[in-house]
Amino acid sequence: MERINISVAIIIFTMLFSDYSIAQDWPNLGRYRKDNDSLGLPKEDEKRIVFMGNSITEGWGRICPDFFANKPYVNRGISGQTTPQMLVRFRADVINLKPEVVLILAGTNDIAGNTGPSTLEMITDNIFSMAELAQANGIKVILCSTLPAFDYPWKPGLEPAEKIYKLNEMIKTYADEHDMIYLDYYEKMVDNKKGLKAEFTNDGVHPIEAGYRVMEPLAEKAIKKALKKKIKSHS
Repeated sequence: MERINISVAIIIFTMLFSDYSIAQDWPNLGRYRKDNDSLGLPKEDEKRIVFMGNSITEGWGRICPDFFANKPYVNRGISGQTTPQMLVRFRADVINLKPEVVLILAGTNDIAGNTGPSTLEMITDNIFSMAELAQANGIKVILCSTLPAFDYPWKPGLEPAEKIYKLNEMIKTYADEHDMIYLDYYEKMVDNKKGLKAEFTNDGVHPIEAGYRVMEPLAEKAIKKALKKKIKSHS
């Protein structure tokens, strides 16, 4: 009986410690720490591009690895993340990598309430803070539209479509006013209900390969445009 109690105690302690560890790394800074250390600084002629985002960005690298292969593209998407989490890890996963350009694709998980309720202003505050941190460090900014979604399968009934539309209007206005590039995925991927077109997704939120193939040339065009902009010195 004593051995059983000790075993149970060890299991409970392990579970509590695991949960505690996750809570202490709320922004998941540990996710890419080793990768960032291994990556190091860009080579002299390298024009590094970082993709910052959530599961849509992370899934891009998994579903279409050829898009990132043999290019100075660095995928720093983490599934489920909201903009406050991204803002906390922005220095470690973007600024410290010294890229020429960062693409920021975020917001849908905030609308879903993944880390609590968020207003559109709260979401844009975080996105714009990331953008301003990038510019302050000589990094060109591409602000991406949030992809359309009619509903969230993990949180049905939130009616995100109109919120996403308004969020994108706010992002575009800010980009236009602050000499940043606005990358509009939304227009090419939205259906007549302001949801993600069925041929681009299996769940109404995340792109499948067909969706990413629509996004890729749009991203490439925006990157080329960004690289032509006047380069600001890194801090």
